[in-house]
Amino acid sequence: MDIISRGFRGRGSADPHLPPGQYLVHGDDFPVLSAGPTPRVDTATWQFTITTETGERHAWDWAQLQDLPSDNPRVDLHCVTKWSKLGTEWEGVSLDAFLENVETAADYALVHSYGGYTTNVPLEDLLDGQAWIAYGYDGEPLTPEHGGPARLLVPHLYLWKSAKWVRGITLLLEDEPGFWESVGYHNYGDPWREQRYWGD
Repeated sequence: MDIISRGFRGRGSADPHLPPGQYLVHGDDFPVLSAGPTPRVDTATWQFTITTETGERHAWDWAQLQDLPSDNPRVDLHCVTKWSKLGTEWEGVSLDAFLENVETAADYALVHSYGGYTTNVPLEDLLDGQAWIAYGYDGEPLTPEHGGPARLLVPHLYLWKSAKWVRGITLLLEDEPGFWESVGYHNYGDPWREQRYWGD
């Protein structure tokens, strides 16, 4: 019986892209971790919304998402469970494109997923090319297990902030913890500062 998961190569990597306390996964390995069952969301009914602090609602369906200019970010991923995967390749739309015509005084965002999951992110962490609504991974459509048809991708924070099966963002004047943050995970989640849990 294997006692070390396939794809892990141990501690102490000198790789400058690897935050402290993280392990590398290699090749095609991409661990799947979820807070509940995997929703199956049809692109025919999928919708992404942004709701401002005043209640103004902006919405995009799947066809409108595909019509927006896409990016192909190549980013490193860092999970709070201590695995990291470097140089992952995605396709998606920058949050800047969605927020371009949204008027808001908010400083915070609460992200909502199909299935009920939520997570909070400062709005500034979703701007300036730092975050995407991703619908492709490694040249293929994003699978449900990894958050398809579309997920939030915020690679500079721990991966639980990159909500799978994303359906919307509510903009807030005051911060509101999401699912994991409400049960002890760090409110911000910077992997380079090892902000895994309250008090880190």
